[in-house]
Amino acid sequence: MTTPLELTRAEMRALGDRALEMVIHHFATRRELHTATTITQVDAVARLHTELPETPTSPEQLLDILARDVFPNSFHADHPRFYAFVPSPTNFVSAVADFLISGHNLFAGHWLASSAASQIELTVLEWLCTLCGFPAGSSGIFVSGGSMANLSAIVTAREVKMGAHDARAVIYCSDQTHSSLFKALRVLGFSREQRRVIPTDSELRLDVPALRLAIEADIAAGLRPLCVVANAGTTNTGAIDPLSDIADVCAAHDVWMHVDGAYGAAATLTPRGRELLAGIERADSITLDPHKWLFQSYELGCLLVRDPRHLVHAFHVGDDNHADYLADVARHVQENVNFYDRGIQLTRSAKAIKLWLSMRAFGLPAFRSAIESGFAQAEHAETWLRASGVWQIVTPAQMGIVTFRYAEAGLSAGQVDAATARAVDRMRLDGHALIMSTMLGDRPALRMCTIHPSGTLGDVESSLARLEQFQTEEAALERAGGTLGTRD
Repeated sequence: MTTPLELTRAEMRALGDRALEMVIHHFATRRELHTATTITQVDAVARLHTELPETPTSPEQLLDILARDVFPNSFHADHPRFYAFVPSPTNFVSAVADFLISGHNLFAGHWLASSAASQIELTVLEWLCTLCGFPAGSSGIFVSGGSMANLSAIVTAREVKMGAHDARAVIYCSDQTHSSLFKALRVLGFSREQRRVIPTDSELRLDVPALRLAIEADIAAGLRPLCVVANAGTTNTGAIDPLSDIADVCAAHDVWMHVDGAYGAAATLTPRGRELLAGIERADSITLDPHKWLFQSYELGCLLVRDPRHLVHAFHVGDDNHADYLADVARHVQENVNFYDRGIQLTRSAKAIKLWLSMRAFGLPAFRSAIESGFAQAEHAETWLRASGVWQIVTPAQMGIVTFRYAEAGLSAGQVDAATARAVDRMRLDGHALIMSTMLGDRPALRMCTIHPSGTLGDVESSLARLEQFQTEEAALERAGGTLGTRD
C-alpha cells in the first residue's frame, strides 16, 4: 500500500540530486544571469496558473517549471552586479543549512522541543551581542527581518517603559528612517501625533539639538517620550546617526534607545565598522539583519537587547492568559529559554543554524574580508564617477553605498530626472547590472549598494560605464525634446 505524501528512497535521492544540482548550477553561473527580469501578469498567468490539482504531476516536471519559468524571472539579489536596494549575497553553506533545517522540520519555539537548536540560537545571539559591544548576559531573538525586529523593539520599549499603550507616548526618528518603523507604529496603534520625524543635517544624520528640543517640548506639554530610533547605516545612503550623542539624550530623559542597524550593524565585525558605529553599544536594543551584510539567505533578521528579561516582560502572556496545551513546557520555563516568550511567534523555525554553520565554516576573517570588500567597491565607484566628469556625487561612499546624479550642463532638473528614470529602466532591461534610484532632497538620485563579496572593481566600472552610456543617450533625447518611448 502506498503511503500518502511519501516518496521511495530512490525517488527522494533522484529528486534531491536534481534539486542540489540546480542550486549548485545557480551558484556557479549566477554571474552570467540577468540581474533582474520581470514578466507581465498576463505572461505569469499563462505560464503558471492552474486549477486545483486533482491528479499528480511528476516532481521532475515541476522542477522543470521552476527552472524555466520561476527562478529566471526574478530579481537576483545575490548577483555580484546587483547594486539595488540592499542586496542579499548569500553563500552556499547558508543554503545547505536552510535545506537541512526544513528537511528535519526543526521547531524552535521552546526549549523542550529544540534544546540543542535553542542553544545554537543563544550562542549566535551571544556572538552578535559581543560584536555590537553589548555586555555579557545580553541576548535577543531571531525573526524574519528588520521589519519584525523593529516592531518587536517598539513593543519591548513600550512594555518596559510604560507597561501598556499610552496615548501620550512619543516615538522619535529621523527623516531617513526606514519605512518599516512607520508600519510598525501603525500596527501597534500609535497615531501620527505620537511620532516626531526629526530633520537631518547636511550628512543626512539625525539632528541631535533638534531631537533634544523636541523631547523637552513634549515633556513640557505633558507627553511621555518613549523611544528614539537611531540609524546605523540607512538604506538610502548608509548614513550613521550620532549614536553616542543620541545615547546621551536618551540617558538624560530616561528614553529607550533603539538602533536600526538592519543594514549596517554587521559592520562592527571590522575595525572600520566599529569606529564608524561607536556608541551602538549604548543602545537598549539593536536590529541586525544577517540576510544583508552577513551573507545569509532570506529570511534572517534579529533583535538584540541589552537585557533579555525585557523581551520576556514584553511578550510573555502571563498566567492569566496561559496556553493550556503548553503546560508541560511551562514546568521548565524557570531554567530554560522559551523563544515564544521573547517574540510574537510560537511556531518558528531554527533560524540561527545557517548563520552558525556559515560563521563556523568560514571563520570571522572571511566575513571581515567580505565586508571590507563592500566598503572598497563603493569607494572605487565614487572615484570612477568623479573622474568621469558628468556625475555629481550626492552622498559620498559610506558603509558600502554611494549616491549620485547626472550633472551635464544644459539640462533642467526635470530633464535630468526624466532621463534618469529611463536610464534606470534600460539598466534593468539590459540585465548586466542593476542600479536603481532613490529620493534625496526631493529629487531622484542613482544609488549603488556594493556589498557582494564576489563583486570586483571591474564589475563596478563596467556597470557604471553602461549606466553612463544609457544616461547620456537619454539626456540627448531630452535636449532634442523626444524620448525613445516605453521599453517594458
